[in-house]
Amino acid sequence: MSANAQQAVTPQLRQWIVEQAQAGHAPEVLLKSMCDAGWDEALAAQAMETTLRAHLDQARQATSLPPASAVPEPDLEGSPLYLDAGDRRVHVISVQRSPRIVVFGDLLAADECEALVDLARPRMARSRTVATQTGGEEINVDRTSDGMFFQRAETDLIARIEERIARLLCWPVQNGEGLQVLRYGPGAEYKPHYDYFDPGEPGTATILRRGGQRVATLVMYLAEPEGGGGTVFPDAQLEVAPKRGNAVFFSYERPHPSTRTLHGGSPVVVGEKWIATKWLRQNEFR
Repeated sequence: MSANAQQAVTPQLRQWIVEQAQAGHAPEVLLKSMCDAGWDEALAAQAMETTLRAHLDQARQATSLPPASAVPEPDLEGSPLYLDAGDRRVHVISVQRSPRIVVFGDLLAADECEALVDLARPRMARSRTVATQTGGEEINVDRTSDGMFFQRAETDLIARIEERIARLLCWPVQNGEGLQVLRYGPGAEYKPHYDYFDPGEPGTATILRRGGQRVATLVMYLAEPEGGGGTVFPDAQLEVAPKRGNAVFFSYERPHPSTRTLHGGSPVVVGEKWIATKWLRQNEFR
């Protein structure tokens, strides 16, 4: 190791410290090597301590994470501007690798958006969320929307959209839950949350029998408000505008906050926001 006149703890130095410790060299040997290379002894000791502590913390976290699952993934090889979704050419507006967030444009036509809203409107009721305590459903004070669920392939329109989504995201159509349509009026919101089912909750085992974990979400915008209503990702410092016909996709390979998929629906300021959400499971959803 060469001397470092500025005494900077570089990524290369941290890697060297970890490699030497993994090779079985005692801390005294590492400290002497750094001092021989020109390091101040106190700074060298501090660099060793912070590097090895961080390495141990990362190792502990890695061993405590739930196992990763395969996730839906649009074919973005070569950074395409458009994707073939079978019956429709979909725009790729933005791509984020970590967390995995993709914004699509023109996924739905204007008449498709209107038709979904018209089909859903007579069946709307106060939105419920999955209750991981019991495996059932409950009204959640964090979600102040109205909503309803379609059965998979309930109509020709819904079947066509579901086939489009399956092709776009390279995921079997049978692994998708039925479309949920939601309406957010002025002031309505959905506070930040995760879509996967918490493995530590007692009702989760019951929920998973229907198709395993949720591994991805697609939010499609059916009607845009005049103000507010964006989809926010606090950990990614990202907000997606609710533009009609567009959609935001995000995946989560394990049910853990490390996926950084915390997200929510900002309060609608003026007008109404209508969305259709498609949740995708590991296995066939029954």
